[in-house]
Amino acid sequence: MLLDGSRESSNIDDRRGSGGGRIVGGGLGTLVLALVAMYFGVDPRAVIPTGNTNSNKPLTAQDAREKQFVSKVLASTEDVWHKLVPSYSDPTLVLFRGATESACGRASASVGPFYCGEDRKVYIDLDFYKELTQKIGAPGDFAEAYVIAHEVGHHVQNELGTLNRVHSLMQRAGETQRNQLSVRLELQADYYAGVWAHYARDKGLLEVGDIEEGLGAASAVGDDKLQKEGQGYVVPDSFTHGTSEQRVRWFKKGLDSGDPRQGDTFSTNDL
Repeated sequence: MLLDGSRESSNIDDRRGSGGGRIVGGGLGTLVLALVAMYFGVDPRAVIPTGNTNSNKPLTAQDAREKQFVSKVLASTEDVWHKLVPSYSDPTLVLFRGATESACGRASASVGPFYCGEDRKVYIDLDFYKELTQKIGAPGDFAEAYVIAHEVGHHVQNELGTLNRVHSLMQRAGETQRNQLSVRLELQADYYAGVWAHYARDKGLLEVGDIEEGLGAASAVGDDKLQKEGQGYVVPDSFTHGTSEQRVRWFKKGLDSGDPRQGDTFSTNDL
């Protein structure tokens, strides 16, 4: 990405290197974290226990460079969504190492990046980017930016009221229907990430190969691909984020249109 000269967002809460306490919590937020944990193939209990939080490991020059990159990407999403949604209010991006507290429960590096609607914050342990490259097979700075744009997409859903409506439906639904609703939420967040990429491209922030990196990241985190690699077979009824093909297709739709109004994944039978 071509971010030299781009502004940095002030909506960064950098908790790396800070100590922390214990957290108690539960309810829907913890359920959502548990679903994310299962998606990344870890024990859902990893998001619930109390214990160690952020380490006191000193921050390095690399840590500073990583913060600068994510703050510029976040600023870019702010510029786009303020333009498209007049009532938009910015989320906060929390950087942590190991684990930290969130209004949705314990935020553990094990669950990967996530958005908590209860405190309107995106949480990410930047070591996840190493996993994205080395284990998931989706390298590149635009792949990293896609992760942030996807989580910000969930914030857009929160701003528009979609998140609350769907979570209300999920509380009353059976497991299969909950999973289907989750897939629609995630594909819409992919669409919104594509919308952001549309305007980032128009602004000249993308370089050759960036779009391919984004598509590669979307494909790499498809439920079918992760399940096939993790357990050797797929269980479609258990999908919570969508297949690789679906995630790529909805990201491309957003990229091509640049119009958030065309990303209604809840009114179509063609996911």
